[in-house]
Parts: sequence; C-alpha cells; structure tokens
Amino acid sequence: MSTDDRKLLPIDFDELKASLDAAQMLLEGATVVSAHKRREVLHQRAVALANSRHETRQEVVTVLAFQVGGERYAVKIDYVDHVLESRGMCSLPGAPRHVLGALLSRSRIVPVLDLRQLLGLEGGGMSDLSKVVVVEVDDEAFGLAAEVVDGRLELPRAELSQPPPGPFLFLTPDRLTVLDLTQLGNPAAARRG
Repeated sequence: MSTDDRKLLPIDFDELKASLDAAQMLLEGATVVSAHKRREVLHQRAVALANSRHETRQEVVTVLAFQVGGERYAVKIDYVDHVLESRGMCSLPGAPRHVLGALLSRSRIVPVLDLRQLLGLEGGGMSDLSKVVVVEVDDEAFGLAAEVVDGRLELPRAELSQPPPGPFLFLTPDRLTVLDLTQLGNPAAARRG
C-alpha cells in the first residue's frame, strides 16, 4: 500500500448527501439555512411566543358586593367571614336604631347593622333585608343587613376613584361603593360624613 492510500479517510455519505442537497437547492434558487441559523430563528420565535403569552396582571381589589336601599355596596373580601340568611335574628330592646338585632353565628352573638339607618338611605321594612354579611374587623364581628348579595368581584385599582365623604373607601365607575368598615363600626363617624 502506498502512502497516498493510507491518507484516505473514510467517507461520511450522510454528510456528502447533505452537501449535495444544499448545492442542488442553491442551483435551483432556494435559500439554504444552516442548522445553526435554523436553531437561532426557532429560538427567537419561541421567545416571541412566550412573551406574547405573558400577561401583565393589573392590581385589583377583591370585594363582596351587595345591595341595600336601592344602592350597591361592597366590602373587601379580606374582612368577610361568611353570609347568612337573616331569619332567626333577635331584636335588641334599647339598642340604637342602626342596630337591627343580633344573630347567633358560629357560636358567637353578632350584632346586625342597618346600613339604611347609618347612611340615611330610603328603604323598606325588615322583610326586604334577607341576607347578613358577617364581617370581622380587629377581632370584632358584626353583620351588615343586605337585600341581595351579588357576589365576589375583582375591581381594577386603576378604575377606582375617591368616594364622597363618609365611611367609604372607593367608588367604581358603575357607582359601586366600597365601605370602610373601621369607620362604619363607629356610627358617629358615619353620621358626620
């Protein structure tokens, strides 16, 4: 065997076929994309898709909405303990007008406030107030009598505006008023507002 024969390397037929295919595509006018370039393009597409799915979550205030005296109110969901039917409420003789009575709720007695009295709203009789939203503020529990409980809502913080004076935190564009429970628990503050 001559020295020239020993220098011959084995032929990689797969690589040779790929080179011939690429040359054929060039001759036919098609563009050839290298494996490296193909990976780079696919990576850029994957990043663009991932970024399009990334949602910017806007800050929201989660509340429980209800209706009283023809108006819509809400309280922050963090303060809501539960919602009860108003039946079984006992009257409290000698209590202020804004206290409708008391309910037994989860082994404790909870006074129930009438927002119509506290906020000066028009309203019907006791039979209109079918629900009680039990809230807890600073380890004190009390109920808010409601005609209808609308349910949980997420309010975009950017859409909330300053409410009129009184025991209120926010006002939404569709006139849902979020109550300030710390002020509401103090009836004198509510009447001043």
